[in-house]
Amino acid sequence: MKVMATGTFDILHPGHVLYLKKAKQLGGRDSKLIVVVARDSTVHVKKRIPIVNENQRLEMVKLLKPVDEAYLGHKTDMFKIVAEIKPDIIAIGPDQKFDLEYIKNQLKLRNLNPKVLRVENYYKSHLDSTCKIIKKIKNTPLKKSTFKDC
Repeated sequence: MKVMATGTFDILHPGHVLYLKKAKQLGGRDSKLIVVVARDSTVHVKKRIPIVNENQRLEMVKLLKPVDEAYLGHKTDMFKIVAEIKPDIIAIGPDQKFDLEYIKNQLKLRNLNPKVLRVENYYKSHLDSTCKIIKKIKNTPLKKSTFKDC
């Protein structure tokens, strides 16, 4: 069974890995997890300027244990890659602000029939999102000697 998960994956943290692990589990024991990494242009429009570029984010995601395959998404039509991959399940992260009914309707219009399921259980910690990590870095006073090796 093919499970597709999507995301930005900018500054990887344990929440990303948990999301991908739970997504793969949605497909059962022998499932294959295919991850679609958002393009820089998409991240810029929907979130912010990405810290890590799309190619590096893709390479990092490919190295994660639950991931069997990973690709960059399409620049203009987020459903085009769904048609190419033909997943049985699309896993939506617990913090992703997608309207599941909209996604299901768009899939139906394109004659695509994957189940759309939201992953439950989110990794909760002090730094469980890229935004929290960025804020912590911005607010952390660093000595000049800290950057000696940078």
